[in-house]
Amino acid sequence: MENKNSLKDRKEEIEELVLSSQAGNHDDFAKLYDIFVDAIYRYIFYRVNSDDAEDLVETVFLKVWEKIDQYKKKKNNSFSAWIFRIAHNLLVDHYRSSKDKLVEELSVQIPDPSRQHNPIRVTQGALDNLLLRKALKNMKKQYRDIVIHKFINELSNKEIAEILDKSEGSLRILQFRALKALKKELLNLGMKY
Repeated sequence: MENKNSLKDRKEEIEELVLSSQAGNHDDFAKLYDIFVDAIYRYIFYRVNSDDAEDLVETVFLKVWEKIDQYKKKKNNSFSAWIFRIAHNLLVDHYRSSKDKLVEELSVQIPDPSRQHNPIRVTQGALDNLLLRKALKNMKKQYRDIVIHKFINELSNKEIAEILDKSEGSLRILQFRALKALKKELLNLGMKY
């Protein structure tokens, strides 16, 4: 599932773009936006009403633009973790403002970067994504976050641990529990393996 242009493979390029953006280069910030927008959108999309997702993504990048000077590269830190932490904090604020009510209505329209034109595959993919959204909705927030970061946005355990402020050891335990919970929810929704 991993491709050549994954966030992990582009760390050096991303750090260079960050430095240039911090120096005021708007074009390089636009490149950062292009690199991260789909991953941030997927991260948010699986947690909120699809109408709110676009607004929240826009707010994430506005905050990144406002705070990019505060980002400092550290040995155990990455820009990917930093930007996902901003998205995470924004979601927490969004949940608080909506009093932790999850949206009941789910959209079948999930972003599909491959844009396959096989109607059977597209329909099956949409149904699988709908089941995945329903299953994720029924899981604990912490488990849902881990599944989305690890398997949808393909972040490393180290990056996820930074975002969730956990140790990598406890993250591995939570990841195991999250996968077990996801399997149970998918079975409850009628998905067979």
